[in-house]
Amino acid sequence: MKLYRLNLLAVAISTLLLSACGDSETTIVEKDPIQTDPDDGHDHSDGYLIESAGRLAVSVADSNEVAIYDLDNNQLLQNIAVSFEGGALSYSAGFRYATVTHRGQDQVEFIDGGLWREDHGEHLHDYKQAPALSSYKLMGSRPTHLVKHDGKLAVFYDGNSETGEVSSVEVLSDTDIANQTQSLPAFSYSVNMHGVAEPNGEYVFASIRRDDALSTSANKILPDQVGVFHLHDDEYELDHTFVESCPDLHGAAQNEEVQVFGCSDGVLVTQKDGSEFTSAKIANIDSLDGLRVGTIYGHEHLHSFIGVASQHGGGEALLVQINPEENEMDDIDWQPLTDAHPVSYAFSADAEHFLILDNLGYLTILSAEEHDGHKHWAFDRRVDISQQDVADMPDNHSFSMTVAQNGHFVYIADPIARHVLKLDLESDATSEFELNVLPKAITWLGIAEHEDDHADEHDHDH
Repeated sequence: MKLYRLNLLAVAISTLLLSACGDSETTIVEKDPIQTDPDDGHDHSDGYLIESAGRLAVSVADSNEVAIYDLDNNQLLQNIAVSFEGGALSYSAGFRYATVTHRGQDQVEFIDGGLWREDHGEHLHDYKQAPALSSYKLMGSRPTHLVKHDGKLAVFYDGNSETGEVSSVEVLSDTDIANQTQSLPAFSYSVNMHGVAEPNGEYVFASIRRDDALSTSANKILPDQVGVFHLHDDEYELDHTFVESCPDLHGAAQNEEVQVFGCSDGVLVTQKDGSEFTSAKIANIDSLDGLRVGTIYGHEHLHSFIGVASQHGGGEALLVQINPEENEMDDIDWQPLTDAHPVSYAFSADAEHFLILDNLGYLTILSAEEHDGHKHWAFDRRVDISQQDVADMPDNHSFSMTVAQNGHFVYIADPIARHVLKLDLESDATSEFELNVLPKAITWLGIAEHEDDHADEHDHDH
């Protein structure tokens, strides 16, 4: 693995070129991060905070460009060219950066959305600047799964059997990206695999691929064990391997207490309990009928998880609720419409709802209900998010969704109408704004609001 950076001369030249290419319709917020002045016309509770809906990164179809929109006025801020087209768009652990993963080209790029918050001890301090492509890149063999948790991003590189490149993991924060940290905490394997890593404080819970003769996986490229890697002097070392197997491991999530990994015969639950590591297996329920949970969603404020079982490549999806505390798995009836296939899933920022966006242009909203002392996810309502004929969907495109982390809003990109719909999950009120590009994927960027933020504001005034 290498970290690639432009040399200083190239950066200086590119900066001059970019500043000379301004468009009269481009909204430039601020060129440099500056302290928000209490008398700058903004409404700040303590002089250091910025009120903003955030920004929206939109990857442009059949292009290497990512468009950044200001969600305060729905105007285009910048079109930013990355190195290759077709990269997977997501967000960094602190929501400041858009991540663009070029798996086939062995690199991850970062776009600074231009909004972030720093903890200065006595107060929280917000910053705002124009979006820009970072010269900082991660380079490694086949970066695939990027997992975020508690301010850290774990990048799992699958490796490449044809070239003899092995799997590896790097862990970084938004501060590492901003500082262009040269040497990141990392570890490597002795073999390639299609794996996953869950960062958790000074530990990483990650997949392990055993020798094919020992592996219980039907597809040997998939691992069948989980290990705990502990950070020592900027390097991770394997501290513990769970005995319980997880054949054909794929998909993982965690909350504040446990990690859950998808296996062909159920899910594996792991936990650090004091100085001990424990694990338990929750078997598949009969209704899965041979399908396996290959995607798992969790939230730090929830005790349960939601798993998705479907055929490889999509199609009909079965949802299950995973309850580690009770060692149970239960069906979730999300009441899909005929021929509806999910294209995106997400929890709302406050974890009050689970969202399912389908190919027919509907957003199904699940809510947790109390029954016999237990909470269970159940169908709440369905919202029609497109007035277009879905038969007109451009080839190899679909609706895409992202959730704001500073309110009750979800944003949905419609490639047919070429617009973004904003939905208020509290009132179901909607609004739209037009795009001047064909959207491939979208992701929200900005300053996330957490319960701890509000507590800190009261104390000092994530």
